[in-house]
Amino acid sequence: MPHIVVPQLGESVVEARVARWLKKEGDRVETGEPVVELETEKIDLEVGADQTGVISSIKHREGDDVKVGEVLAVIDAAGAPAPAPEPKAPPAPEAGTGGRVTKQDVQSAIAPTGENRIAPAAERGVAPTREQRIAPSADRREDRVRMSKRRQTIARRLVEAQRTAAMLTTFNEVDMSAIVGLRERHKEAFKKEHGVGLGIASFFVKASIAALQAFPQLNAEIQGDEIVYKRYYDIGIAVGAEGGLVVPVLRDADRMSFAGIELGIRDFAARAADGSLTLEDLTGGTFTITNGGVFGSLLSTPILNPPQVGILGLHKIQDRVVPAGGQPAIRPMMYVALTYDHRLVDGREAVQFLAAIEELVEDPASLLLVS
Repeated sequence: MPHIVVPQLGESVVEARVARWLKKEGDRVETGEPVVELETEKIDLEVGADQTGVISSIKHREGDDVKVGEVLAVIDAAGAPAPAPEPKAPPAPEAGTGGRVTKQDVQSAIAPTGENRIAPAAERGVAPTREQRIAPSADRREDRVRMSKRRQTIARRLVEAQRTAAMLTTFNEVDMSAIVGLRERHKEAFKKEHGVGLGIASFFVKASIAALQAFPQLNAEIQGDEIVYKRYYDIGIAVGAEGGLVVPVLRDADRMSFAGIELGIRDFAARAADGSLTLEDLTGGTFTITNGGVFGSLLSTPILNPPQVGILGLHKIQDRVVPAGGQPAIRPMMYVALTYDHRLVDGREAVQFLAAIEELVEDPASLLLVS
């Protein structure tokens, strides 16, 4: 009989979890029809039937961990669904006289007994107090929920980053006036021409690539006792999803236009929301950008995405009073943070890298010269 097995899940992914059976034993399925949903550390995917038939046996329950190649279910190509057994009516409870419920039955059922009757405070000898204590809530339940594969992986990788890398974070402040003004002047024409809004992310992607070209230590990784410098720029964009943070990758981002970057980020956000990101989308990356400002974060210290040695954190744009030409002025300001692996990147390079991004973002026309 044909089997439904755990398919190949992608590079370095060898295990999945049975998240949900879409069919049950005895159900008829058509070729290609989804039968079971698997949850991996990166994505969720549906596994379909290889041929038409009836599911004769399900080998793993929901919540079971399974490895690539394991049998999930067996299909009987010649079978037919078995008829469901007729449900039996439950026996009626005995009550009253001749099976009838009487008034006395109802009163007996609702009347408090000596065992469960709560005595008044006076009978219990409890003296009244000036300030009554708040009684504890009757509902003090706790829910214990198994971690998803993705959440387990996020937890493991965050701890791994803290344990294996010498992480340090440096901060800077960027005046966003030029970008805010540029977007305001060109947003309508940009959207009309390219079908996507002009956000701030594309400016920081461009600025990051220029800074990475100037400071290649931040576009590298450590492998054993060797440093591997990447001569390509695959920029990971952190995206919040229902099941946890994911980091899809813009491949060869140095060759992308502003519109291409914005379209790519929009596509990632949409597919993260509907769960259609692929393993290829999430694999690799030489540097990561995360934007906590979309959730209102004013300042944070991002954690590295191993084996990368740098991650740039963007934050909320906020009007602040800053000195300008010897006078106080209100400007739209953003704190930016760079977390780096001190094993490979020295503090001087990290600070200069962040200063380079500040200069490029505050003069966005300069990005055209380095693109």
